[in-house]
Amino acid sequence: MTDVSLRQLELFAALPNFPTLSAAAAHLHISESALSQAITVLEKAVGEQLCVRRKARGFTLTPTGQEFARRAGRIIADTRELVLSAGGGEELRGPVKLGCYSSFAANVVPELVDGFRRRHPAVDLDVLVGTNEELLSALHAGHLDVALVYDVSLPLGYAKRRVYGTELQVHLHPEHPLAAAATVDLADLADEPFIQYDATPGIRNDLNAFAARGIEPTIEARVGQISLVEALVGRGVGYGLLMARPNALPMSVEGRPVVVRPFDPPVSVTQVVGIWPEDGELTARAEALLDFAIERLGDFGRAAS
Repeated sequence: MTDVSLRQLELFAALPNFPTLSAAAAHLHISESALSQAITVLEKAVGEQLCVRRKARGFTLTPTGQEFARRAGRIIADTRELVLSAGGGEELRGPVKLGCYSSFAANVVPELVDGFRRRHPAVDLDVLVGTNEELLSALHAGHLDVALVYDVSLPLGYAKRRVYGTELQVHLHPEHPLAAAATVDLADLADEPFIQYDATPGIRNDLNAFAARGIEPTIEARVGQISLVEALVGRGVGYGLLMARPNALPMSVEGRPVVVRPFDPPVSVTQVVGIWPEDGELTARAEALLDFAIERLGDFGRAAS
């Protein structure tokens, strides 16, 4: 068997992040010929082609190469963790990478970054904000330790812990007739202009909620940002449906007030969870971060105590 070094595994694990070998080599501070040679050595050790190299057209990892890169990345991460843990001491130190779903990132990331760094100053916290697809891909590739997402339509293969519960709420202009009510029935909104938050899994949640009551929404506009939903609601263009979020103020980005009401009967009750590949283990830093998220955000910080 051909000897394989950790450096060769590290180089190959990085390949999925780059379009060409020259770009990868420049980032990894190695010559392109040396990188190509490292790939050749690994292919001889594996006995299969891992990478299809094309002049002037970049490269493509074979299916075996994609899996090899993922597992190589895990070996490198485990090795780094071994070195860090062998250092001893009770203080957590080292990197932790958190992913957060974009629709609620602005409501949870500032509190987590600020509070966690105060509690564990030797931990280097890095955050990736993205869609479900982007976060799942990053988790699979080993680029994240844990991700915060809605527990909706998640694929198999992920372990998870509940962070906080949430449910769909209606956002209304203060002068809307239903704004004076303590709760709102979804059926009363069927003929009202609806500002739809155009993002997955939000679209599916909304449509399922209406379908469950045998009604269809009257869609006035579709927008891809929560801030735009609230801005249009604040101007009286229509109502919005958004999941309850921690640290959310009833006000649009333009400073216009918005009235938020729960539904009765409740609609789209779900939870935000921390997920990670079930074939992997959380580092002590990632587990501490998830514990902190549950402590600070669970039941929205116990209703801010």
